[in-house]
Order: sequence, then C-alpha cells, then structure tokens
Amino acid sequence: MVKQTKRMTNMYNKINQNKKISIDEAINKLKEFSAVNFIESIDIAIQLNIDPKKSEQNIRNSVILPYGTGKNLKIAVFAYGAKAIEAKTAGADLIGMEDLVNKIKNNIKQIDIVITIPEAMNLVSKLAPILGPRGIMPNPKLGTITENIKEIIKKIKKGQINYRNDKNGIIHTSIGKINFDNYKIKENIEYLIKNLIKYKPTQLKGDFIKKIYISSTMGVSIDITTSLINIKV
Repeated sequence: MVKQTKRMTNMYNKINQNKKISIDEAINKLKEFSAVNFIESIDIAIQLNIDPKKSEQNIRNSVILPYGTGKNLKIAVFAYGAKAIEAKTAGADLIGMEDLVNKIKNNIKQIDIVITIPEAMNLVSKLAPILGPRGIMPNPKLGTITENIKEIIKKIKKGQINYRNDKNGIIHTSIGKINFDNYKIKENIEYLIKNLIKYKPTQLKGDFIKKIYISSTMGVSIDITTSLINIKV
C-alpha cells in the first residue's frame, strides 16, 4: 500500500468528507491547496454506471471545451504531399510517414495527439501496441483519421479533448489549469458533463453517472457529484 504523505494528509484533513461540496467550493479548495512551483492541471474522473465488458456500453468521444485545457499539445500527423504541407501550415509538430514511425518508436512521450490520412492507416496500425495503451491511436469517431487535416488540428488547438472510459468504466481527462479563472474551470466541467450525458447508451437503465471527482496534479481528489448529477442538458 502506498503511504499517504503528510502534505496530502493535511489537505484531506481540511476537507469535510461528510459534507456535499459544490463545484465552486471544490475549485476554491484546489487553488487554496496548490503550493507547487509549476502550474498544475485540473483533472476530472467520472465513474460511469456501465459494463465496460459490453462494447455497446463503452463511451468514446470528443468535445471542444469552451476555454480549452491550457495545454500546449504536441501533434503528430501521418501524411505526405499536399496533406503534409497542410499539416505543417496548420501547426502540426511532427509530420511524416515511415520516418515518423521511427520517431514515435524512439520518443513517444513527446506526442499527445496522432492524426493520419486514411491511406496511411496500414502504416499507423503497426504502432497500435504503442499508441493504443496511451489512448492516442487514430480513430474515425474522434476525427483523427481524416482527409481534413487542417480542420482537426484547428479543433485540437481550440481545446478539443478526446475521452473514453477505462476498463473500470471511469473517464479521466484534463479540464483546465489551476490558474484559470474559476468560472472557466466550472464551465469546462459542466460542458463536458453535458456532452457526456448526450451519449448515454440507449439500453442502459438507471443513472448513467455514479461519481464525479476533480483534482489538481499534486492535490487531493474532491467529490463534486452532487453539483452535477442532475445537470440539465
């Protein structure tokens, strides 16, 4: 078992675990507890009432957050010719074909998003064991297998995030930075939840969302379920 640090213990002691905390109070707490020398990300974990073993209940989608995530994402694009030029003009960080395969194999940590033209999928599929576990394998549902390279890069730079549930039925994603104005963090959270609810599996009975938590990179996890469980879409 991982031992909880004194710093984390002190933060948890300042939160009344029996009290239902609103989004506004939770955001204030995260900012109050932030005491590191870098700008932390704010992450959200959403526990869904689904059976991940049933493919029809799995959730995978994308959404453009109103205020983005504050992250400078590194984008790799598999393309050649005119599409490669389009990718470069749009602001892609790495562009190529076979040469890009080798770059990814040698330094996958530098890449956050992978986009490909359809013709390159045979090449990209060889990277599935590397890209798959990181959740960045190109997928037509997310718009990352496309001929419209410029448009998808534009959306990503505007704040598009891709989300999917893990094997435990939980969605993890970033929704901003600790230095965002409170209302921007709140609106990003609410926008994501509303988008997620739209894709509730039709065959699913009962509540779709079980729990919602937010946390900062080095902070505690705070339950904000009550504020969002009955949010109107």
